[in-house]
Amino acid sequence: MSEQSPEIRSSVEVKLGIAKQKKESGDQAFKQGDVKAALLSYHESLMYLLGLDKNALQSIGIGSSAPPQKDKDGKEIKEKTEVDELIEKIYANMSACHMKNGNWQRMLDTANKALAKNENNYKAMFRKAIALGEQGFYEKAYKLLDEIKEKNPSEAAKCDAEASRLRIVDTKKDKANKEKLKGFLNREKKTGKVEEVEDNLRPVTPPPSAQIEEVV
Repeated sequence: MSEQSPEIRSSVEVKLGIAKQKKESGDQAFKQGDVKAALLSYHESLMYLLGLDKNALQSIGIGSSAPPQKDKDGKEIKEKTEVDELIEKIYANMSACHMKNGNWQRMLDTANKALAKNENNYKAMFRKAIALGEQGFYEKAYKLLDEIKEKNPSEAAKCDAEASRLRIVDTKKDKANKEKLKGFLNREKKTGKVEEVEDNLRPVTPPPSAQIEEVV
């Protein structure tokens, strides 16, 4: 690998420093309840981090130029750098912001991006489970909650509480759907016409037990 010029090294250090400042601003905005500002700061931080050149990062001591190591199964072990850790935390925190907004799909997407950097990020896994449940994918949510408990038993109580909440939500939705179907069938008998049934159920806001933890 060719030696990077002092100008490039300086540029990388400046961009990394700005990215860290943007993340910190996002963290503070979130703690103050300004989710919109937090998301903006996190997005700006990612713009700096995702644009950093790997070789340039190595020139300032982030990352290694050595060949990747392999595990016992022959799979490459991906080296985790400071930049990777920052990106992981930012996506996990963005997932928390989307939870505040009740935007379940974006909450799921950002949790998945955090997990792509670290599959054992338990906060991201928990938020993913909530997002899946809120979109009606209950079995996937239960499975993920069980996985969290298996990997990190200290999270068992929280996972059990969330699973119980989702079962209540599932039961209520099922009951409501059955009532709507019953009403539809009764109307059909009276009028002899088929009417469209609309599902007007609204997402249920997670209770305090499932609310967001402090950002990282």
